[in-house]
Amino acid sequence: MSGNISGERKSEFDKNQMTRRQFLKVSGKSLVGLSLTMTMLNLFGCTQEQVDSGAVTTWATPNGLLVVNGARCVGCRRCEINCTLTNDGECGSYISRIKMARNLFIHGKDGMYNQNFTYFPDTCRQCKVPACGEACPQGAIYADSRGIRMVDQDKCVGCGACHEACPWHMPTVNPETHKSSKCIQCGACVAGCPAGALQIIPWDEVTSAAQEIV
Repeated sequence: MSGNISGERKSEFDKNQMTRRQFLKVSGKSLVGLSLTMTMLNLFGCTQEQVDSGAVTTWATPNGLLVVNGARCVGCRRCEINCTLTNDGECGSYISRIKMARNLFIHGKDGMYNQNFTYFPDTCRQCKVPACGEACPQGAIYADSRGIRMVDQDKCVGCGACHEACPWHMPTVNPETHKSSKCIQCGACVAGCPAGALQIIPWDEVTSAAQEIV
């Protein structure tokens, strides 16, 4: 497999690139450290309180804007279940491409730390220059025609270098297959979330939202 973009799907990739460029032109923001106005986040179902609490995180990805709203997450782990059922044909949180992060101590309004669990679904950032790909000795991590970072299962030897190199340790080596996997933005986690904590907003919709508030 190759990371080069070629053939009939190149036009689709170019279209995705164009919608991202349109968004950046309208919003005046860069893909690195992308920040959105409160008005735009409201359009995506986020409240002022959720944003102020730090519960809302956005990542720019080739498929669109990934919006993670931790305030809506109830920790049911259906995102992990749906991910592995869709991609692996089995339920296994460890090999899930989306990881349920837990935080025992949250900061209360009274300035004290309260012992309560909070949950936050975490996944691959689809880095422009992926540390996982740079670290792979087999060159198994490549970008497909959409720009999504993929793992070539034929090349992967399960060494775990990608997992160690990733700042968030998102790639995971399956202990049974001895192959690494990571998020491919299939949308299974979004479809499986009953609370609406995960959204992938296509770039054309993000662009339209930005134009509405300019």
